[in-house]
Amino acid sequence: MVRNKSFTNRLINFSLISILILICCLCLIPVLNAIALSFSGRAAANAGRVYLLPIDFNLTSYRKIIEDNGFMDAFLISVKRVLLGCSVQFVLTTMMAYPLSKDAKHFPSRNIYMWYMIFFMLFSGGLIPLYILVTSLGLGNSIWSLILPGAVPIFSVILLMNFFRSLPKEMDEAAMMDGAGPWNTLLFIYVPLSLPAVATVTLFSIVGHWNAFFDGLIYMSRPELYPLQTYIQQLVFKIDMESLSKMSTEQVKEYMQTSDRTLNSAKLIVAMLPILIIYPFLQRYFVKGIVLGSVKE
Repeated sequence: MVRNKSFTNRLINFSLISILILICCLCLIPVLNAIALSFSGRAAANAGRVYLLPIDFNLTSYRKIIEDNGFMDAFLISVKRVLLGCSVQFVLTTMMAYPLSKDAKHFPSRNIYMWYMIFFMLFSGGLIPLYILVTSLGLGNSIWSLILPGAVPIFSVILLMNFFRSLPKEMDEAAMMDGAGPWNTLLFIYVPLSLPAVATVTLFSIVGHWNAFFDGLIYMSRPELYPLQTYIQQLVFKIDMESLSKMSTEQVKEYMQTSDRTLNSAKLIVAMLPILIIYPFLQRYFVKGIVLGSVKE
């Protein structure tokens, strides 16, 4: 009986591992195909002969992106947006989550604020009123138009609030007895003990700011102010015969090696790299922060 149960457990584990490996392969195949396309030649890409390995290997698509004068400017704008956006979002989210984590007897208006937040999380004002508000405040063509409209994500507030509520309430009493006020309690007790939740909301913030392209498209009227994702989204490889006749032999050779498929694949790879580099450092906190921050006492 015990042997049969052990065999059944091993069979279940093997089946689960096999399914997970299959899912991982299904997720990786499109990425590998995009990488292969980005390094492939024009003819092979357009003919649909590229699968998981590049054909006619070349770096022309990446050269076309990097050699563009606006690329580094857009990259720096996105880096600035991530740094400023994450900092502002962390401060405001933490300041909002901490008082909301208290009971109604300590914060009588808590339930009013909670219903207010949930209502506007489900029902937003819409894109046009938001655009009118941002432009009327004079934030158009400014980095703040990319940061302030989403500075307090409600989901992150709820996640962090529930994590704060899961911490022992005796810590507040001990801190109060030692003379610590609310600010010291938040900064020196709650935030250090909430690293999983903080890392989780920070990861959400980084991914959200880095991948956003539409707000840059509507709030920025000049291409030189575009963040990286908006800049990449606007890249289209088009050329007419007059421009082709003015090219050198080397430039014509590069043109013949590049197509929309290879260039678009290179865009995807460039866009993914920063997140792929950052994610492993925050991944160990991610699951714990999601689980503990989503459970309400």
